[in-house]
Amino acid sequence: MNSLKLLANFAGLCLLVACSNNEISPDKIEPSSNKPNIVIFYVDDLGWGDLSSYGATAVQTPNVDALANNGIRFTDAHSSAATCTPSRYSLLTGEHAFRKNVRILKGDAAMVIAPEQPTLPKMLQTEGYKTAVVGKWHLGLGDGVTPINWNKNVTPGPLEIGFDYSFLLPATGDRVPSVYLENHNVLNLTPNDPLFVDYTKKIGNRPTGYEHPELLRQGADSQHNKTIINGISRIGWMQGGKSAEWVDEDFPFVTTQKANDFISKNKSQPFFLFFSFHDIHVPRLPNKMFEGATNMGVRGDAIVQMDWITGQVVNHLKKLDMLENTLIIFTSDNGAVLTDGYNDNALTRIGEHLPNGPYSGGKYSILEGGTRVPFIVHYPNKVKQGLSHALFSQIDLYASIAALLNINLKNNEAIDSVNHLGPLFDAALPARTTLAEETPHTEGLRSGNWKYIRPVKKVNSWIKANKNIDSGLAKSPQLFNLISDPAEEHNLAQQYPNIVKELEQQLKLIEQKRTRN
Repeated sequence: MNSLKLLANFAGLCLLVACSNNEISPDKIEPSSNKPNIVIFYVDDLGWGDLSSYGATAVQTPNVDALANNGIRFTDAHSSAATCTPSRYSLLTGEHAFRKNVRILKGDAAMVIAPEQPTLPKMLQTEGYKTAVVGKWHLGLGDGVTPINWNKNVTPGPLEIGFDYSFLLPATGDRVPSVYLENHNVLNLTPNDPLFVDYTKKIGNRPTGYEHPELLRQGADSQHNKTIINGISRIGWMQGGKSAEWVDEDFPFVTTQKANDFISKNKSQPFFLFFSFHDIHVPRLPNKMFEGATNMGVRGDAIVQMDWITGQVVNHLKKLDMLENTLIIFTSDNGAVLTDGYNDNALTRIGEHLPNGPYSGGKYSILEGGTRVPFIVHYPNKVKQGLSHALFSQIDLYASIAALLNINLKNNEAIDSVNHLGPLFDAALPARTTLAEETPHTEGLRSGNWKYIRPVKKVNSWIKANKNIDSGLAKSPQLFNLISDPAEEHNLAQQYPNIVKELEQQLKLIEQKRTRN
């Protein structure tokens, strides 16, 4: 890039830094007088390049592609973090997870969203919406004071933060308890076989992966080799609860049915459905009807399964004549990862498929592949279809939906969420000028085409060694121009120290923010 272009970019950067606290894009979309239904499909570990609408050829995703073809497909949209719990927290609260030090949780961790905290579903309830979450939760349960008693009402949970109905995998598929939680109660649990969970020591007499590896359908690392459920060892130990155990291969049918039942029961009023997929998170155990759907093994087949589930819910909306007035957001909680605790051959069978597209890193990484994810908006009554290159964050869904419904947010509500309703519905409109990204180890900042990564005192080599992903961590500042270097291979920090200084200052201003204004 020549010096004139760089100077122009820097001048623009200074202007962006100066006005970033009042960052509002042109919004030509009027608030809706007819409240739309809202469905968020939140896929787990789906990378930017994992859909055929984003260029994948080794796997076909026709149902998701149909949403993209009739809506807006974003190329530069981001989860707020490169791991799942922080991303979910930010989407539902409109607040960066680093403000509460939210990290990936154990399966028996306390809920990280306080019952008194403003949330997206709470806001929608005030407007007469019925609200539901179906699928993976991983935001904790209980108050953290009293240990969770899985044999009684498990509370607080989703119902205490704005959801009228919840049907959950309490944490993730690779963590115990491996049971469904419907509203406050474990489903199908019997009194004569009570359920107990421990993350510090073995309890009960169930076999474990480290004691009986011969019983495993997939080999596992030392973190994932505890209690065996359905032939898969999990993180943590589980005792009892045999009647309540899930079967991983049933996830697509069980969760789809629960989602469609909720839609049917609430078709006469506006509703919000947060469909939080387990796919394509480990352990990857797609149902037999999807086996061999790709040549990439279980990970590729799980993508096809995810696409089928999406189609089932969309077709149900269509059958009930509700699709036209339903705002659908399809996206992912972070970038892709191939090896994440189990030996399921995802890495060896990947072939030429690029799960994170042209971007480096992936889940756990501060590089673009960590947070740049698929993001599709489908709403026939409003959306002007097309391809959007706007810089967009999932954290802005809160304020944008509030604007759609003409709701004024309080000063302490969703403090990091910015109204970008315009670009949600019109692919030609711009969105953010700056965007913060986070991992458990450091933070980064996008400003236009610049990407800044904070230095760390110690580079964590565990991510590369165990997840086969470049963490993006370094002991010195990093600066990349994503137009000329989308793979973030050429560090320009020493060449442009003033830009580094400005971006670090802007990141500090974001961290110091305490109210919406």
